[in-house]
Amino acid sequence: MGNLDLIVIAIIGVNVLISLKGFNDFSFFEKYKFNIGGIRRGEQIRMLMSGFLHVDTTHLFFNMLTLYFFAPVVLSFAGNVKFLVIYFGSLLVGNLFSLFFHKDEYHYSAVGASGAVSGIIYAGILFRPDMSLYLMFIPIPIPAYIFGIGYLLYSIFGMKNRVGNIGHDAHFGGAVGGYVITLILAPWVLEANLLMVGLLAIPIVILFILQRLGKL
Repeated sequence: MGNLDLIVIAIIGVNVLISLKGFNDFSFFEKYKFNIGGIRRGEQIRMLMSGFLHVDTTHLFFNMLTLYFFAPVVLSFAGNVKFLVIYFGSLLVGNLFSLFFHKDEYHYSAVGASGAVSGIIYAGILFRPDMSLYLMFIPIPIPAYIFGIGYLLYSIFGMKNRVGNIGHDAHFGGAVGGYVITLILAPWVLEANLLMVGLLAIPIVILFILQRLGKL
């Protein structure tokens, strides 16, 4: 196992350990979950710790499985330190989006690494927009940039219509974090894949317009 693999295994390990603690300790879960009221009282630690808690083993499994598949792409282009910056930066940006869109909902709560994982997904797509993805129930490969655009458009739909018990705003914010941080850390992506960078920005522009128009 190489050093690059150890980074991923370490993050997965921390997620598993903290999530298991949360599964078995209700007070621990309540203390560190993302909660608007708690954060506005000054409990900023929730902004970080909530990204390592999960609702159940299924939630944990799918987040970690997605991370496992996308992380090697980002690591191969960005290296260890920049990978960690993208991961934790995306986690925090995702939670900042949730805080912004639910700032007056004091009882709003959420958990999960989805924001961080979404950032890694979007970073991977920026580095390798030509790769193909295979999704369950879809028997044909999907170009990565198409998946990225569709993912964020669905997140906007979910935010607007409150679809399911899912933190769509954290997913979207995490992806935006991954997008922006990747371009800052690896500006050569702009020159190498300018068209794809522009296409992947379309959902971000749409969200900004909808927010300005008061449609969210």
